[in-house]
Amino acid sequence: MKKQTTGRDNLGDLAPKFAELNDDVLFGEVWAREDKLSLRDRSLITVTALMTKGIFDNSLKSRLANAKSNGVTKEEMIEVITHLAFYAGWPNAWAVFPMVREVYKDEFTNNSSSLFGLGEPNNAYAKYFKGNSYLKMLNTQGVNVANVTFEPKCRNNWHIHHKGGQILLCTDGEGWYQEWGKEASPLKPGDVVYIAPEVKHWHGASKNSWFTHISIEVPAEGSSNEWLEEVSDEVYNKLD
Repeated sequence: MKKQTTGRDNLGDLAPKFAELNDDVLFGEVWAREDKLSLRDRSLITVTALMTKGIFDNSLKSRLANAKSNGVTKEEMIEVITHLAFYAGWPNAWAVFPMVREVYKDEFTNNSSSLFGLGEPNNAYAKYFKGNSYLKMLNTQGVNVANVTFEPKCRNNWHIHHKGGQILLCTDGEGWYQEWGKEASPLKPGDVVYIAPEVKHWHGASKNSWFTHISIEVPAEGSSNEWLEEVSDEVYNKLD
């Protein structure tokens, strides 16, 4: 582990003993005991402790960066925070995720559509998605065109487009599309899906890949969307 000098750099002139203990004991003896716990495990424990205590300042951000450098992947960090939300509080999870996005921003960029970018959290439709999705509206005049990005395992509920259909242009990652009563079809960049009106269906990411598609709503007078039940884990986990 790289020798810590943060304490001495910032507090050496003011509180030299505190700086010494910070650098040599906390981040020296405690963090250096890799025979007991790996640096990766210690990183996750520290992030967990700070989130649980409601500490969301730069100390948490630096611990997230430390966890990343110690091998904690973006997907693992997201899963840890999602799990913690049930014990540390939902608002605490909301407070941490923006920091995760910033610390892992290079990976979000690499895993989102390079053509239009990631967009913003799809909060308005979150209740119709299992997992996190991101939305960037590309056009709202005449025809609604949206760039939609799904994190791994994220999918929308079964739903039906009444009167007006939909076209999906797949641009990044790997995903799935399924119509009611039919086998699911894998999706990859370059695939185009036409969804006829009144067809019950869902679409989303594969288990191990982000997925982005452009959604084009086919205009029709009196068109509407009917959101239905979730795609169960039992159904989704059977997909290869």
